[in-house]
Amino acid sequence: MDTTYYDHGTQAERWERAQLFFDAKDYAAAARVLGKLVEEVPEQTGPRLLLARAYYHSAQLRRAESELRVIVESDPVEGYARLMLGRTLERQGRQDEAQAHLRLASALAGDFEEL
Repeated sequence: MDTTYYDHGTQAERWERAQLFFDAKDYAAAARVLGKLVEEVPEQTGPRLLLARAYYHSAQLRRAESELRVIVESDPVEGYARLMLGRTLERQGRQDEAQAHLRLASALAGDFEEL
């Protein structure tokens, strides 16, 4: 399959293209662009988080989980990644695992009454 369009341009141009695909709800195309981008800049949270969201919305839950785990391992207080990881685990029927991440996300957001 020709990936020229998805890989073409600078990192900034591909980031913008990925966001356009995501906003258009073409999550598979967004993931194609973001996969390569994440390989090039693995230390950046933004592209990896959007990749995880694209996987989540296209029901590629194991892939979403994998990307989210990388984020929370490198940045344990990344609240949105914790929330997404909890929701991803819930969609996989892994309620007990999800609860720990959802509680942490809630605490990080300042919602202490939900603890």
